Amino acid sequence: MARASSRPRSPFGSRLLGPRDQGPRQLRVRIQVLLTVMLVTTNLVGALVVFVINTWAIPSPPPTRGMVLALAIAIPTYVVAAAIVGAIWGTTSSLRALRWATQPDAEVDDAQRARALRVPLTLTFAQLWIWVVGTALFTVLTILLQPSRAVGTALTVGIGAMVVCGIAYLLPEFTLRPIAARALEDATVTERVRGVGVGPRMAIFWTLGTAAPLVGLLITAILALPPAGSDATLDQLAAVTIIVCGIVLVFGFLITDLNARSVVAPLLSVRDAMQEVEAGRLDADIVVYDGTELGQLQTGFNSMVHGLREREQIRDLFGRHVGQEVAAAAAALGAGEIELGGETRVCSVLFVDLVGSTTYATEHGPTEVVAVLNRFFAVVVDEVDRHHGLVNKFIGDAVLAIFGAPVEHAEHAAAALSAARAMARRLAVEVPEVGAGIGVATGQVVAGNVGHEQRFEYTVIGDAVNSAARLTDLAKDVPGRVLASWDSVAAAGDPEAAHWTAYGEVVLRGRSEPTRLGVLAADTSGLAGSPG
Repeated sequence: MARASSRPRSPFGSRLLGPRDQGPRQLRVRIQVLLTVMLVTTNLVGALVVFVINTWAIPSPPPTRGMVLALAIAIPTYVVAAAIVGAIWGTTSSLRALRWATQPDAEVDDAQRARALRVPLTLTFAQLWIWVVGTALFTVLTILLQPSRAVGTALTVGIGAMVVCGIAYLLPEFTLRPIAARALEDATVTERVRGVGVGPRMAIFWTLGTAAPLVGLLITAILALPPAGSDATLDQLAAVTIIVCGIVLVFGFLITDLNARSVVAPLLSVRDAMQEVEAGRLDADIVVYDGTELGQLQTGFNSMVHGLREREQIRDLFGRHVGQEVAAAAAALGAGEIELGGETRVCSVLFVDLVGSTTYATEHGPTEVVAVLNRFFAVVVDEVDRHHGLVNKFIGDAVLAIFGAPVEHAEHAAAALSAARAMARRLAVEVPEVGAGIGVATGQVVAGNVGHEQRFEYTVIGDAVNSAARLTDLAKDVPGRVLASWDSVAAAGDPEAAHWTAYGEVVLRGRSEPTRLGVLAADTSGLAGSPG
């Protein structure tokens, strides 16, 4: 059996996102800080990409003095302004959409939940607009001051926008997993609101992280080709190649890695929970925080484990009513294969009945009576189970147990007699308030399912059952209060037979032939004759 792996502290795939039960205030502060840091960092990274590509990768004419001065003023100003506006705009709009999730006992409807799941996409469009404005602004500025650099400027800023948008979707989606988990607690929302599927998301981020930068640089390189008759130096070619490959490798890997983590994290949560279930811990569950097919996988796993828990509870309840061995046999057959009917078997039957329980009940309160009955039944069930028998029926304050059915037991007689001895010894110590008569008989019975196809029970019918019940009544007047048919003692063989001795004969009610009896060897001193 596989050992369950140690689960991370946070069920969201990262300790940065905190525990599952974090408070609303703590969650709000965590999300605001993470979103602000990530959005500002993303925009700065995009600005760095534009600077590197525009400076070394695009073979454009050197900037004029006026262009350098304008860019020296415009670039820092716009980058800082865009980062501030983007962070404030993004966190403010996000927290407004997520207010229900960061307030205790807030009422929420499906529309609010859906809006919360769309926050990463909303932030992506916000960043796109900021960079579209930046692209237009710097392109116009370049056209006015140095038109020969306009195409390169437009394409490099556009490439930066693609990189920023790809990262701006993945990082907020990661940050908002705790919110998505709360939104997806409602199964109807899971079905109604889904994020971009895994397949389309892979294609989109390949386009943003790899294809778009390459296409943009390809177009720029074509437009920047030297006129016919002139030669580009090897140094220029090497510089363009190195920069292009570096940009694609670094940012393609970054976006691919972030996308892979967003796919792998839900899968790991399912894997870890499956290992817990395999280890027998059916209380395992997964926090559903993904709105794609992966979230449906997490939801499906939770539904499966819930079904397993219910089945285990039903099986346990069924086993408590009919006995674990009968329940196991029924489960092995399958519901469609269980039929009414029986079979003839030789088995041993043990019957135990309280002595003076009616008098005790009239002289004591119900709490005391129930406590005594529970202690009595506990001893009987414990010993029957320990000797691999089946407690078939509780009949008032009496118990019918079977050894050798429904599961074969080669030593059923020895097991029944040993259980009777252990019961008598324990009942005298653990339930001294009342006595109990114990009878054991061995013989042929009909064992099987009786009743109706919609409601039946496993039972045994036959002479051995009747004999055990009659012996129980007689045992109440015998020292030790245990009587067994001598057929049971003979069938038990050594060493169990050494604990028993013959105790005369008696004609049991309902029979014409006398039945030889046996009692515990230690309880026959000073006795004469037979009970009958």
